[in-house]
Amino acid sequence: MKRIALALLGAAALLYALATALEARHPAWGYVAAFAEAAMVGAIADWFAVVALFRHPLGLPIPHTAIIPANKDRIGARLAGFICNNFLSTPQVLAKLAQLDPAARLADWLSRPESADKLGGHLVAAVRYALTAFDDARVRDFLGRMAAAGLAQVDLARLAGQALDALTAGGRHHALLDDVLRQVTAVVEGEEMQERITEAIAREIKTLRYVGLDQMAARLATRKIVAAAVHTLGEMAAEPAHPLRLRFDAYMTGFVERLKTDPEFQRRGEALRADLQAHPALGDYLHGLWSELLAWLHDDLAKTDSSIRQRLVAMAGTLGARLSADEAMRRWINEQIVDAAPRAIERYREDIRRYIVERVAEWNADEMTVELERNIGRDLQFIRVNGTLVGGLVGLLIHTATQLWKG
Repeated sequence: MKRIALALLGAAALLYALATALEARHPAWGYVAAFAEAAMVGAIADWFAVVALFRHPLGLPIPHTAIIPANKDRIGARLAGFICNNFLSTPQVLAKLAQLDPAARLADWLSRPESADKLGGHLVAAVRYALTAFDDARVRDFLGRMAAAGLAQVDLARLAGQALDALTAGGRHHALLDDVLRQVTAVVEGEEMQERITEAIAREIKTLRYVGLDQMAARLATRKIVAAAVHTLGEMAAEPAHPLRLRFDAYMTGFVERLKTDPEFQRRGEALRADLQAHPALGDYLHGLWSELLAWLHDDLAKTDSSIRQRLVAMAGTLGARLSADEAMRRWINEQIVDAAPRAIERYREDIRRYIVERVAEWNADEMTVELERNIGRDLQFIRVNGTLVGGLVGLLIHTATQLWKG
C-alpha cells in the first residue's frame, strides 16, 4: 500500500510536469495541471499526517510528530479509562447480569448430560493432577510435621471439656440419657438377662437347693428386681426432676468443669499428648493413611467407570435439574450475584485499569510503534491514496471555479 500511494504521488508529479509543459498548446492542460498540483499537495500532506503518527517525518524533530511514541503512557491511561468507563461501569455490568440470568444459564448447562460429563471430566483431571503433585515424600513429611506440631498445641483435657460442654449445653445430653435408659430397660426385661440374674441368685441361695426351691425363689427374686429396676428407669425417663437424673446432671457438670480447670486432668492430658508425639507409630500411621488414600483415589480415577466421576456427574446433573425446577433458588442465586457484583466491580475495575496502564508503560515505544503500524498501517495508506485523488478533484474544482469567475 505504501508503494501504491507513492506511485500515485509520482504519477501526479509526472502529470503535473507534462501538463505544465503542454499548457500553452491547449487550455485543457491547465485543468490537468491544476488537478495534478492539488493531487501532489494532498498526497504529501496526508503522507506527513500518517508518518507523524508513528515517527518524525524525514527524521526532523517537528513539533507534534511521532505522536504515538511520545504519548505512549498517556495513550495507555486513556485506553484504560475508555475500557473501564465504557465496558466495566457498575450500571452497565449489572444491566448485563440482569439480562444474562446466570442461575438459569447454569441450571440449563448442568442439566445437559454432555455438560455434566464434561464437568466431571474436568474435575477428575484436576483431582488426578493434585494427587500426582501430593504423592511426594516431602508432602508426607510436611503433613506429619504439621500433625505433630498441631498436636503439641492441643490441650486435650480442656478440649474434651469444651466438647462435652457444647454437647451438654441446653440439656442436649438428656436425649442421650433417655436413649440409654430405653436400651437398659429393654436389656433388663429381656429373657436372656433375666435368666442370668436368676442363675446368679440361685447360686447364692444354696440352702434352698436341697429342697428344690432354689430356682423358684431365684425367679421370684428376679421378677421383683427387674420390676423395681424397670420402675426406677421409667421414673427417671418420665420425670425431668427425678433425683437420679439430677445427680447425673450434677456429675456431668462437675466432670466437664474438672476437665477444663483441674490441674490433674490437664497433667494427664499433657502426658497422653507427649506419649502420642513420642510414639513412632503415629508418624507411620499418618504416612500409611495418606499413602492408602492416594492409592485408592488413583486406582478409582484411573478406571473408565470411576465411581468418583460417576458421582460427580450425577451430582452435577441432579443440581442442574433441581435448579431448573426451583425458581425461588434461581432467583436467590441471581440476587446474590447482583448484590456481590458492585463490590467486585469496584474493586477489580481499578485493578484492571492499573494493569492496562502498567502493561502499556512496559512496552518498548519503538516496538509498539512498529506493531501498531503493521496492524493498522495498511488502512492508513488508504488515507494517502484518498488524499491524492480527493486533493486532485478539489484542485480541479477550484481551478474550474476560478476560470468561470474570470469569465
